[in-house]
Amino acid sequence: MDALKARFESHPERHPGVTWEDVARQLDDARLRALAYREETCGEPDVLLYQELLYVADFSPESPQRRSVCYDRAARLGRKRNPPATSACELAESNGLELVDEKIYLAMQELDPLDARTSSWIKTPEDMRAQGGALFGSRRYDRTFIYCNGADSYYAARGFRACFPLE
Repeated sequence: MDALKARFESHPERHPGVTWEDVARQLDDARLRALAYREETCGEPDVLLYQELLYVADFSPESPQRRSVCYDRAARLGRKRNPPATSACELAESNGLELVDEKIYLAMQELDPLDARTSSWIKTPEDMRAQGGALFGSRRYDRTFIYCNGADSYYAARGFRACFPLE
């Protein structure tokens, strides 16, 4: 909680008009466990105000240290060779988190350039996922890009960015 408070105070542009007391009173045991996991995996979580809602989202400069995972359980189980031990969605869910969606990822990129050397899985719409694909984002050439890949792919430089809502 101390690391979150320090980031909160260092980056007021991420949550204008929000006080630390607004955040601290919402950090119950489940959220504190989710926060601890994100600190352990170098996610550098901070509070994000997006469309009048508060989230605690991963602001590490590069994708957090939860990498070499495919998108979800179905993709992992569907791999014929060398399946990873787990997936982004499974890790997020087991730690009380959800993947950031495309809109939140783009809003985060407006505040801080993220994923200049890595990429991060982001929440994928069901219709795309039903066709075997999944979304990920990165930043190259001073622009943010959203791409698609087979959901069963995984790379050492691709992790996932997670969040949980407050309120």
